[in-house]
Amino acid sequence: MLTAAQTFAFLLAAVLLTATPGPDNLMVLSIGMSRGRRPGIAFGLGCAIGCLSHTLLAVVGVSALVAASPTAFTLLKWLGGGYLVWLGIGALRSAGIGRVGAAAAEPASLTRLFLKGLLANAINPKVVLFFLSFLPQFVVPAQGRVEGQLALLGLVFTLQAALLFSLLGYFSGSVGAWLNRTPRAGQWLDRLAGTVFIALGLRLVSGR
Repeated sequence: MLTAAQTFAFLLAAVLLTATPGPDNLMVLSIGMSRGRRPGIAFGLGCAIGCLSHTLLAVVGVSALVAASPTAFTLLKWLGGGYLVWLGIGALRSAGIGRVGAAAAEPASLTRLFLKGLLANAINPKVVLFFLSFLPQFVVPAQGRVEGQLALLGLVFTLQAALLFSLLGYFSGSVGAWLNRTPRAGQWLDRLAGTVFIALGLRLVSGR
Protein backbone atom coordinates (compact mmCIF):
# COMPACT_ATOMS: atom_id res chain seq x y z
CA MET A 1 0.00 0.00 0.00
CA LEU A 2 2.99 2.29 0.61
CA THR A 3 5.77 2.43 -1.94
CA ALA A 4 9.38 1.94 -0.83
CA ALA A 5 10.27 5.53 -1.76
CA GLN A 6 7.21 6.85 0.07
CA THR A 7 8.07 4.90 3.22
CA PHE A 8 11.76 5.81 3.14
CA ALA A 9 11.10 9.55 2.73
CA PHE A 10 8.57 9.50 5.56
CA LEU A 11 10.86 7.50 7.84
CA LEU A 12 13.78 9.90 7.32
CA ALA A 13 11.62 12.90 8.18
CA ALA A 14 10.03 11.12 11.16
CA VAL A 15 13.38 10.06 12.67
CA LEU A 16 14.81 13.56 12.36
CA LEU A 17 11.74 15.17 13.92
CA THR A 18 11.62 12.63 16.75
CA ALA A 19 15.32 13.10 17.53
CA THR A 20 15.03 16.89 17.76
CA PRO A 21 15.00 18.02 21.42
CA GLY A 22 11.43 18.59 22.57
CA PRO A 23 9.24 18.12 25.67
CA ASP A 24 8.82 14.36 25.21
CA ASN A 25 12.43 13.33 24.68
CA LEU A 26 13.73 15.78 27.28
CA MET A 27 11.36 14.22 29.81
CA VAL A 28 12.63 10.78 28.83
CA LEU A 29 16.18 12.05 29.39
CA SER A 30 15.36 13.56 32.78
CA ILE A 31 13.53 10.48 34.04
CA GLY A 32 16.25 8.17 32.77
CA MET A 33 18.97 10.26 34.40
CA SER A 34 17.24 10.47 37.76
CA ARG A 35 15.49 7.10 38.06
CA GLY A 36 17.37 4.75 35.77
CA ARG A 37 17.10 3.18 32.36
CA ARG A 38 13.92 1.16 32.80
CA PRO A 39 11.79 4.10 34.04
CA GLY A 40 13.11 6.25 31.18
CA ILE A 41 12.26 3.54 28.65
CA ALA A 42 8.79 3.03 30.18
CA PHE A 43 7.93 6.72 29.93
CA GLY A 44 9.33 6.92 26.40
CA LEU A 45 7.31 3.93 25.23
CA GLY A 46 4.18 5.54 26.65
CA CYS A 47 4.87 8.72 24.68
CA ALA A 48 5.42 6.71 21.50
CA ILE A 49 2.27 4.57 21.85
CA GLY A 50 0.29 7.77 22.45
CA CYS A 51 0.92 8.58 18.78
CA LEU A 52 -1.57 5.86 17.83
CA SER A 53 -4.46 7.99 19.13
CA HIS A 54 -3.39 10.84 16.85
CA THR A 55 -3.07 8.38 13.97
CA LEU A 56 -6.67 7.27 14.54
CA LEU A 57 -7.89 10.88 14.48
CA ALA A 58 -5.94 11.52 11.29
CA VAL A 59 -7.32 8.38 9.63
CA VAL A 60 -10.92 9.27 10.51
CA GLY A 61 -10.68 13.00 9.81
CA VAL A 62 -8.57 13.01 6.66
CA SER A 63 -10.35 10.01 5.13
CA ALA A 64 -13.69 11.74 5.68
CA LEU A 65 -12.39 14.87 3.98
CA VAL A 66 -11.15 12.92 0.96
CA ALA A 67 -14.49 11.12 0.66
CA ALA A 68 -16.50 14.31 1.06
CA SER A 69 -14.50 16.70 -1.07
CA PRO A 70 -11.14 16.61 -2.83
CA THR A 71 -11.15 20.40 -2.51
CA ALA A 72 -11.40 20.13 1.28
CA PHE A 73 -8.44 17.73 1.29
CA THR A 74 -6.45 20.21 -0.80
CA LEU A 75 -7.35 22.97 1.67
CA LEU A 76 -6.18 20.78 4.54
CA LYS A 77 -2.86 20.24 2.78
CA TRP A 78 -2.44 23.98 2.28
CA LEU A 79 -3.26 24.74 5.91
CA GLY A 80 -0.99 21.90 7.05
CA GLY A 81 1.82 23.18 4.86
CA GLY A 82 1.47 26.66 6.32
CA TYR A 83 1.52 25.24 9.84
CA LEU A 84 4.70 23.25 9.15
CA VAL A 85 6.40 26.35 7.71
CA TRP A 86 5.40 28.28 10.83
CA LEU A 87 6.84 25.53 13.03
CA GLY A 88 10.01 25.55 10.95
CA ILE A 89 10.49 29.30 11.32
CA GLY A 90 10.02 28.94 15.08
CA ALA A 91 12.63 26.16 15.20
CA LEU A 92 15.12 28.24 13.18
CA ARG A 93 14.68 31.14 15.61
CA SER A 94 15.04 28.90 18.66
CA ALA A 95 17.99 29.46 20.97
CA GLY A 96 18.19 25.72 21.55
CA ILE A 97 17.64 23.87 24.79
CA GLY A 98 18.98 24.73 28.18
CA ARG A 99 20.81 22.45 30.55
CA VAL A 100 19.24 19.03 30.91
CA GLY A 101 18.67 18.40 34.57
CA ALA A 102 17.57 15.31 36.47
CA ALA A 103 13.91 15.19 37.43
CA ALA A 104 12.92 14.80 41.05
CA ALA A 105 13.23 11.12 41.86
CA GLU A 106 9.73 10.52 43.22
CA PRO A 107 8.74 6.83 43.40
CA ALA A 108 6.64 5.56 40.52
CA SER A 109 6.02 2.13 39.03
CA LEU A 110 6.99 1.36 35.45
CA THR A 111 3.31 0.96 34.56
CA ARG A 112 2.48 4.35 36.03
CA LEU A 113 5.33 6.00 34.11
CA PHE A 114 4.18 4.32 30.89
CA LEU A 115 0.62 5.56 31.42
CA LYS A 116 1.90 9.03 32.30
CA GLY A 117 3.81 9.21 29.01
CA LEU A 118 0.83 7.80 27.10
CA LEU A 119 -1.56 10.36 28.55
CA ALA A 120 0.83 13.29 28.16
CA ASN A 121 1.17 12.58 24.44
CA ALA A 122 -2.43 11.52 23.73
CA ILE A 123 -4.05 14.67 25.14
CA ASN A 124 -1.57 17.15 23.68
CA PRO A 125 -3.52 19.25 21.14
CA LYS A 126 -0.29 20.40 19.49
CA VAL A 127 0.57 16.79 18.61
CA VAL A 128 -2.92 16.29 17.15
CA LEU A 129 -2.48 19.33 14.94
CA PHE A 130 1.01 18.19 13.94
CA PHE A 131 -0.21 14.75 12.87
CA LEU A 132 -3.03 16.28 10.83
CA SER A 133 -0.42 18.45 9.09
CA PHE A 134 2.41 15.94 8.74
CA LEU A 135 0.85 12.63 7.70
CA PRO A 136 -1.29 13.81 4.74
CA GLN A 137 1.65 15.12 2.75
CA PHE A 138 2.98 11.57 2.36
CA VAL A 139 -0.38 10.24 1.21
CA VAL A 140 -0.86 9.60 -2.52
CA PRO A 141 -4.63 9.50 -3.19
CA ALA A 142 -4.03 7.98 -6.63
CA GLN A 143 -2.72 4.84 -4.91
CA GLY A 144 -6.11 4.36 -3.26
CA ARG A 145 -6.99 3.42 0.33
CA VAL A 146 -6.12 6.77 1.86
CA GLU A 147 -7.11 5.54 5.32
CA GLY A 148 -4.79 2.55 4.93
CA GLN A 149 -1.88 4.76 3.92
CA LEU A 150 -2.48 7.05 6.90
CA ALA A 151 -2.70 4.10 9.30
CA LEU A 152 0.56 2.60 8.02
CA LEU A 153 2.34 5.95 8.17
CA GLY A 154 1.14 6.47 11.73
CA LEU A 155 2.32 2.97 12.65
CA VAL A 156 5.75 3.62 11.11
CA PHE A 157 6.00 6.87 13.08
CA THR A 158 4.99 5.12 16.31
CA LEU A 159 7.50 2.28 15.84
CA GLN A 160 10.43 4.56 15.11
CA ALA A 161 9.48 6.79 18.05
CA ALA A 162 9.30 3.75 20.35
CA LEU A 163 12.76 2.64 19.22
CA LEU A 164 14.36 6.09 19.53
CA PHE A 165 12.76 6.85 22.90
CA SER A 166 13.83 3.43 24.22
CA LEU A 167 17.42 4.08 23.13
CA LEU A 168 17.24 7.55 24.64
CA GLY A 169 16.01 6.13 27.95
CA TYR A 170 18.70 3.44 27.92
CA PHE A 171 21.55 5.87 27.16
CA SER A 172 19.98 8.81 29.02
CA GLY A 173 22.98 9.46 31.26
CA SER A 174 25.45 9.67 28.38
CA VAL A 175 23.12 11.68 26.13
CA GLY A 176 22.23 14.11 28.91
CA ALA A 177 25.89 14.67 29.74
CA TRP A 178 26.69 15.27 26.05
CA LEU A 179 23.90 17.83 25.69
CA ASN A 180 25.06 19.61 28.83
CA ARG A 181 28.66 19.70 27.54
CA THR A 182 27.51 20.82 24.09
CA PRO A 183 24.74 23.39 24.64
CA ARG A 184 24.74 24.41 20.97
CA ALA A 185 23.89 20.86 19.88
CA GLY A 186 20.20 21.42 20.59
CA GLN A 187 20.27 24.66 18.60
CA TRP A 188 21.75 22.96 15.55
CA LEU A 189 19.26 20.12 15.81
CA ASP A 190 16.48 22.71 15.94
CA ARG A 191 17.87 24.41 12.86
CA LEU A 192 18.05 21.14 10.98
CA ALA A 193 14.50 20.23 11.97
CA GLY A 194 13.31 23.75 11.13
CA THR A 195 14.75 23.44 7.63
CA VAL A 196 12.98 20.10 7.19
CA PHE A 197 9.68 21.56 8.47
CA ILE A 198 9.86 24.45 6.02
CA ALA A 199 10.84 22.21 3.10
CA LEU A 200 8.01 19.78 3.85
CA GLY A 201 5.53 22.62 4.28
CA LEU A 202 6.50 24.24 0.98
CA ARG A 203 6.35 20.84 -0.73
CA LEU A 204 2.87 20.34 0.67
CA VAL A 205 1.62 23.75 -0.47
CA SER A 206 3.17 23.44 -3.94
CA GLY A 207 1.58 20.03 -4.43
CA ARG A 208 4.84 18.41 -5.56
